[in-house]
Amino acid sequence: MEPASPGIDFVHFFDYVVRARAELLEWIRAQADSVYTRDFPIGLGSIRDTLVHLAASEWNYANRLAGIDYGPGDNPFTVDRYPGLAPLASAWREQSETTRGVLVRMGDATRRIEYLSRSFSPPVRTETTAGGIAGQLLFHEVHHRAQVMAMLRQVGVRAQDLDYSRLMWTRTPTLDRG
Repeated sequence: MEPASPGIDFVHFFDYVVRARAELLEWIRAQADSVYTRDFPIGLGSIRDTLVHLAASEWNYANRLAGIDYGPGDNPFTVDRYPGLAPLASAWREQSETTRGVLVRMGDATRRIEYLSRSFSPPVRTETTAGGIAGQLLFHEVHHRAQVMAMLRQVGVRAQDLDYSRLMWTRTPTLDRG
């Protein structure tokens, strides 16, 4: 395994993920509640299940980066606990602040991290780097965000254009047509 580059600004890229997430959540808020729980033949089966999974995963990765061990029942993000979008979005926003702080304090991205994941049966020992976990946190959300966008498109929402370049780059119109 090749170590993650210590020069990557994971906090900056997490800020992008959170900004894109906010736009995605706005599209979802504008829909009937039935769209949030509707069954789709992609992803984790519904927008709700996919978003709860993402929040739960972020909690997991932040705790791993912070060196906090936990068991399968410790994660607060479950569908039973957050069946509705508004409470989930509020709790996830709080989690994002915690996650950002963990990323700020992450230190050396090449730092080795090893842990026993008891969410698998049987449990598995995982070896990676701090940068590997931070990268997974970012890419995992982008992967599932695309699934939620596809679900929204199936109900007629023009869910598109959450590209990094659109949300994070500065673009200034000019009069130059050349």
